[in-house]
Amino acid sequence: MDRLLHQFIAIAETGSIRAAAGVLNVTQPTLTVNMRKLEEDLDARLFSRSSRGVRLTPYGEVVYENARLMQRLDDNMRKSVNDMRARSERGISVGSGYSWWTVFVRDTLLDYQRLNPGAPVEVSLGDQMRCLDQLLSGDISLFVSHEIRGLSASLGAEFIRLSQVYNGVFVREEHPLLSGPRTRTEIECYPMVTSSLSESRQQRFFDEHWRRARGENAFGQENHVFGSNSISACIDYLTHTDAFLRISNVIAPYFAERGIAEVSQSESLSMIPMGIYVLAERRGEKRLEALLDALTAASQKKLPPPRD
Repeated sequence: MDRLLHQFIAIAETGSIRAAAGVLNVTQPTLTVNMRKLEEDLDARLFSRSSRGVRLTPYGEVVYENARLMQRLDDNMRKSVNDMRARSERGISVGSGYSWWTVFVRDTLLDYQRLNPGAPVEVSLGDQMRCLDQLLSGDISLFVSHEIRGLSASLGAEFIRLSQVYNGVFVREEHPLLSGPRTRTEIECYPMVTSSLSESRQQRFFDEHWRRARGENAFGQENHVFGSNSISACIDYLTHTDAFLRISNVIAPYFAERGIAEVSQSESLSMIPMGIYVLAERRGEKRLEALLDALTAASQKKLPPPRD
């Protein structure tokens, strides 16, 4: 990929020439000069500079979207070549939330390896935003997740709906909330833990007009007392405090084995679609479609069918 565009993406995503210089291991003056060259070449101002850092101009937003696409294509090309060199054509890379891993993804991948001995399987476990970032970068082929509301259509991410679940509330055993059904207000009197940490650069994945029209909270402003992309760390924190964690109810058996119980909620529960995200441009690939079929069949055995 073109060096200047690679540097441009780093600055756009870090919001700072200084931070980008550290990531790229180059000097700030070098980046400044190179960005001036890029702006001169495109005859457009790409950044709005201030004491807080830099922000993309409307021209910069257009360049960023296309540069990310070019980066994805370049990454996919290099990965394909590396896969062929290593003779790992049957290898797969999958992302999943912790809930789905415990319910059906783990067993599906174990079955895959039994059918394809020696085929490398790479798994990225984490929150849905991290998996989305990896999907768009070409690091994983698909990921299993809740539906992410308000994504920009320009991302090219396709959601295949499999089922619907609700967010359960989980606490340590003998927690005061376990004495009976609780309202949302009663639950939120206690501190909250999150396993889905928002990163400022992920805001670019969303349609901001959609968010504003629905009065969504400011991105990354979730009110939590502890956050970690490690479910083990979240469990440790829950075990030693009176905090609660909201996460898919299907993880309840896994939590129960670790001393974490689900709170009974007295109010009606909103059902959330869950399924698989893939890049639309990769649909039709034989290996990807076979994996989608396997995951779909496995989910049907463990989860209720999707509602219309």
